[in-house]
Amino acid sequence: MPTEHPWITTPVTADLLRGALDLERTEHGLLPHRLPARARAQCADGQLALAESQPSGVRLAFRTRATAVELDTLPTKRVHNGAPPRPDGLYDLLVDGRPAGRASVTGGNTLFIDMATGSAEKRPGPAGTARFTGLPGGVKDVEIWLPHNETTELVALRTDAPVEPLPAGNRRVWLHHGSSISHGSDAASPTTTWPALAASLGGVELINLGLGGGALLDPFTARALRDTPADLISVKIGINLVNTDLMRLRAFGPAVHGFLDTVREGHPTVPLLVVSPVLCPIHEDTPGPSAPDLSRLAEGELGFRALGDPAERAAGKLTLRVIREELSRLVEQRAAEDPNLRYLDGRTLYGEADAAELPLPDRLHPDAATHRRIGERFAALAFAQGGPFAAGRA
Repeated sequence: MPTEHPWITTPVTADLLRGALDLERTEHGLLPHRLPARARAQCADGQLALAESQPSGVRLAFRTRATAVELDTLPTKRVHNGAPPRPDGLYDLLVDGRPAGRASVTGGNTLFIDMATGSAEKRPGPAGTARFTGLPGGVKDVEIWLPHNETTELVALRTDAPVEPLPAGNRRVWLHHGSSISHGSDAASPTTTWPALAASLGGVELINLGLGGGALLDPFTARALRDTPADLISVKIGINLVNTDLMRLRAFGPAVHGFLDTVREGHPTVPLLVVSPVLCPIHEDTPGPSAPDLSRLAEGELGFRALGDPAERAAGKLTLRVIREELSRLVEQRAAEDPNLRYLDGRTLYGEADAAELPLPDRLHPDAATHRRIGERFAALAFAQGGPFAAGRA
């Protein structure tokens, strides 16, 4: 860092953050949330609470001449008992929209999760610092994308030159909701989750409400989508309903209608894309629930298996194939009166040929290469001329 410039500490405030729907003041600093407080108060699900506090798509955005930046944070890292340790979460630096660095923060709190029992124990730890040096001189737009898979409390921002909030641009805002795959499970970094990649290729601003394990057609999530300003909206529905075995076919259809009705209350004409599940072989024709594969866990690997019986489909249990058929039917029905509603079969993003080439490592979640493929395909299908999110549609 240049010695002639002293450090300047800038309070982290809402105008320096993008992608969060709420900010909570804690004893350590500022905790970004991806669901508003009212939604969080209406759900006692610990899995959802953890997922929405992990800042997938959340980034600091500012304009500065600084050549060195330090961000103090208090992360909460997950450890699955018996599984390989997870790497520290990554912070991606963009300068004028281009990748310019990557850092991580050691230490922090640790959440020990027993996959067999579902219990968790949190142990406190110290804050740490993500450092970026050698930035180009002159005025530039800087973004620091927070780890998509670590709850991150923002403690302090230091630079060697003043910062100011990045002015609002003219890019359209894309609001997306989905499951752990949209959240970014096993992506390489926060800017390489499939929604982040698709947003970059599509030239849009991302608000990512991908919630690991939490895409369950909850009314409070629909209201969060309804109340969030956006030019483009997509909802990816299905896999969590199967792997939690949450509802039967009789409830599924009305729940989808109610979810979409709520979104449309706040966005009556915004382009709205309903995306069905990507291919997941264990649940294509076998209902849930899914559960950790304890035999793989005993070997130090994470894996999942389907516990349902294909014969239970006759009693209304959901599979991915059933969900795709129902979503396609519902969207076709609604589109007769809603010309801005479209459907996308998730298997066009990741299908049988892809599964043969790039199988899901734990049988549920894609790896980094598959995130890139899904992101590129979504951009090509959604943002291209004639697509539901084509330029000029908003």
